[in-house]
Amino acid sequence: MGPTGIHKVERSKKMHSQVVCSGPAGHTAAIYLARANLSPVMFEGFMANGFAAGGQLTTTTDVENFPGFPSGILGPELMEKFREQSIRFGTKIITETVSKIDLSARPFRYWREGQEEQEAETADTVIIATGASAKRLDLKGEQTYWQSGISACAVCDGAVPIFRNKPLAVIGGGDSAAEEATYLTKYGSHVYVLVRRGELRASKIMAKRLQNNPKITILWNTVATECQGNGDLLNNLRIKNLLTGEERDLAVNGLFYAIGAWLARHEPATALVRSQLQTDPDGYIITVPGTTQTSVKGVFAAGDVQDKRYRQAITSAGSGCMAALEAEKLIAEEEELGV
Repeated sequence: MGPTGIHKVERSKKMHSQVVCSGPAGHTAAIYLARANLSPVMFEGFMANGFAAGGQLTTTTDVENFPGFPSGILGPELMEKFREQSIRFGTKIITETVSKIDLSARPFRYWREGQEEQEAETADTVIIATGASAKRLDLKGEQTYWQSGISACAVCDGAVPIFRNKPLAVIGGGDSAAEEATYLTKYGSHVYVLVRRGELRASKIMAKRLQNNPKITILWNTVATECQGNGDLLNNLRIKNLLTGEERDLAVNGLFYAIGAWLARHEPATALVRSQLQTDPDGYIITVPGTTQTSVKGVFAAGDVQDKRYRQAITSAGSGCMAALEAEKLIAEEEELGV
């Protein structure tokens, strides 16, 4: 898949590059663009997609797998360091949300939230780094303990201190649940798997592995009804047996969602551009293999918005670097040709 042709419109006063959103991908792109003297402008959003500026990491406690921090670092603190570095090299950061964008012609036109009827601002290139968010179950107490005991990614969060040597719970009965429960036994003291039916949907080999693990207990015909804790961290689940109707407490310090395929548990934030860029059936932006180039020349996608496999801060940062280098190369080539 290559970029589609773009017709030209009269150029107005504009920026070279615009970065939409402010997670690891967005800030890494901004840092590289700024160091290349391209004066990037970042729209970090105002509670865009339900997150504060900085994205999902702002709701994360300990981050222990980002290089350079041997003792770990809090998610919000890490994102503040990203932001400080972006500003240091000259990135202009605007705490507003881009609500509308027109990618049909270059320079691209965009509007800020609440200013849709005003004259558009323009940019030569755009890097989309709006991320993805985990789908939630809307349990009572979920909002209070999200990322304070509740997670949708065992690989991302399973090793953080609040889960180590503590009882944990996984919701789900398929291969993903089996894999994540098994993975969590490396860190938790015991893992409970809540299965709403009387059988597993997991493959035979995964089901056997799950049932034979001495650190795993399967609770059949069981659902979670409420997440409880001390106001700061989760320490208990209210669970219900669907056959008997009995409700009881399950003392756990971690709850991991593993319902459905892992890919289906996240929602990419692509509503802004989905009708203008090629996306896959799940809404993730499709890029040319080995690049961050989208189906529209001059538009690049970085981070979780185009990565449905890894979803790690470090891989997001790497793709942000790629997007910036590709945008820089395009701008340089066009300036050389006098385009």
